[in-house]
Amino acid sequence: MTVAQLRSPPLASPPAIPDLLALARNPSSEARERLLLGVIALCDARPPSGELSPVLTEIFLTLAKQAEREVRKVLSQRLAQADWAPPALINVLALDEIEIARPVLAASPLLQDDDLLRVLVEATLEHQIEIARRPNLGGRVADAIIDRGEPATVTALAFNRTAEISLEGLRRLVEQSRRVAALRGPLTRHPRMTEQLAAQMYQWVGAALRQSICDRFQVDETKLAPLIEQSVYDARSGTLVAIPANDPDRDEMERRLVTKLQASGQLRAGYLVRAIRERRLGLFVYALAALGGFSVAHIREALAARSPEALFYACAAAGVDRAVYPALLTEIRLLNDGLPGDAGAPVWTRGSISATSAARSFRALVEG
Repeated sequence: MTVAQLRSPPLASPPAIPDLLALARNPSSEARERLLLGVIALCDARPPSGELSPVLTEIFLTLAKQAEREVRKVLSQRLAQADWAPPALINVLALDEIEIARPVLAASPLLQDDDLLRVLVEATLEHQIEIARRPNLGGRVADAIIDRGEPATVTALAFNRTAEISLEGLRRLVEQSRRVAALRGPLTRHPRMTEQLAAQMYQWVGAALRQSICDRFQVDETKLAPLIEQSVYDARSGTLVAIPANDPDRDEMERRLVTKLQASGQLRAGYLVRAIRERRLGLFVYALAALGGFSVAHIREALAARSPEALFYACAAAGVDRAVYPALLTEIRLLNDGLPGDAGAPVWTRGSISATSAARSFRALVEG
């Protein structure tokens, strides 16, 4: 069934429930399309009662569990804001692949805190980010997101001005901003930010954000100057208390996430770009190794090389377009102390290369 077919004109009037039930039990593709159109007609008509009959609930669940991807996607879009839909169906859609789950995660009034907490535990990083962006997110869920400390998810939460973040939760986000630079901007502008927390964060943000803090709060820069100097000294002398770059727990979490994404067919070349833009170099390493069939040690060797050639071949083998590589390389160097270096000619300007040839070239460089 194609997307064009799914956008067929709605029925003139909702069909009878017995007719829909008969279609739900018919496995043919034609019956599936007619069933979908019938369900959409019911969605458009909005049942006046807040409760659905058990028969209609069975129809929805049958459709969601047996229908193909495009059918489930349309259902999620149509039911995203419906307060009369079967809660069991909404929970099924919320745990589906992210393009299907996104509408209900973002808007469904039927998803309770316990439902969202379950998705945080069982679903992908993309699901977690969508929950963090959810309007009027409850305090229990916000606390759970902060507890997990996933950089991309806590950053999305910091941008969510309507989430119920307690003062203690905000304090913990400020503390996490020591290691998660992406948190700093949204926290500086957060409506619940206090002058005390802003003064604390002032010590490790850049000049632009310091000015933003000064413009919003009455921060005495002369009093903070000695603290900033001490922070710089501690960082240079290695005494700053922080989560180490090579955190075994984080490494294991990222490895498991990549394994899960690959097993579900959701790990693609675009994920590499996303990982770097989210400043998650470790996740990039594991994802690139998995996509290219390389060892993690060889990917790290390529990241530390004098030339970006080996890294280019690894990215090309994983499906990254050569036109994207220069910008990706720039962002990687910002996260990796300027490495890989710039020795040698830019091989990505020589023309296209197949994934097989790129993989062979990568192995020749790192194994030779």
